[in-house]
Amino acid sequence: MLKLKRYLLVAKPGIIFGNLVATGGGFLLASQGQVDWLLLAITVLGISLVVASGCAVNNCIDRDIDRRMERTRNRVTVTGEISVKAALAHGFVLGVAGFSLLAWQTNAITVFFAAFGYVIYVGVYSLWMKRKSVYGTLVGSLSGAVPPVVGYCAVSGQFDAQAGILLLMFCLWQMPHSYAIAIYRYRDYEAAGIPVLPVVSGVMKTKRHIALYILAFLPAALALVIGGHVGVAYLAVAAVTSIWWLVLALRGYRVGIDETRWARQVFAFSIVTITALSIAMAVDVHQPVTSLAML
Repeated sequence: MLKLKRYLLVAKPGIIFGNLVATGGGFLLASQGQVDWLLLAITVLGISLVVASGCAVNNCIDRDIDRRMERTRNRVTVTGEISVKAALAHGFVLGVAGFSLLAWQTNAITVFFAAFGYVIYVGVYSLWMKRKSVYGTLVGSLSGAVPPVVGYCAVSGQFDAQAGILLLMFCLWQMPHSYAIAIYRYRDYEAAGIPVLPVVSGVMKTKRHIALYILAFLPAALALVIGGHVGVAYLAVAAVTSIWWLVLALRGYRVGIDETRWARQVFAFSIVTITALSIAMAVDVHQPVTSLAML
């Protein structure tokens, strides 16, 4: 069991679960109540394997900087519980299995976005931007926004306006989410020499960016309603969670505030927000008005 556990841990199961929820949300949004459950299962499994592969490879790439960070120094690739060779092989097998499933049962546009996210995360972000540029977070947000688009495209077979909104929405969500982590893990990033915004430009500037990104996220989240694919329940969830997230972000400007505690709260509520929206878009689906008019 211990041997199996290290192979599970190197794939970062927490990240896989978060992406699973987002993929399901995108899939059920596109399904509009006509759900192909087998396709859903295969899509979720396929993208989960691809994400797991990327995480395993990322752990191999980051083992030097992980060694310098308190929250990552016990990762199995740092402690030696799993060798780099074994972790890479594990990642390769996971990736082949995931892409094969998606290619077998979905469509070309779905496979393209899965590959796009993988290349951005492993190649552009992990190997280069994370270590070299303050814009690494922005680049990494593209890969984090791919799962709901994969779920959507698996059903629709196309990248349309709704898929574009999902991509934008999840990209914008990633930024304050990641910046909040960078603030409460400031010392870790500083010790590892990772040029995240708080380390490079200070916490106050990062607070402004968090608030501005949440402000941009709100209309992006509400834009899904425009196409008529979701209804009032989704609208209410999107408005309430986004506005409360913004209120939490603005509390960061209070004099004497515990910035570490505040950043943890912003981070925690970011997860609540995106989980609630993923569930809402999955259950509050409507046939688009344009389609009804054609009947």
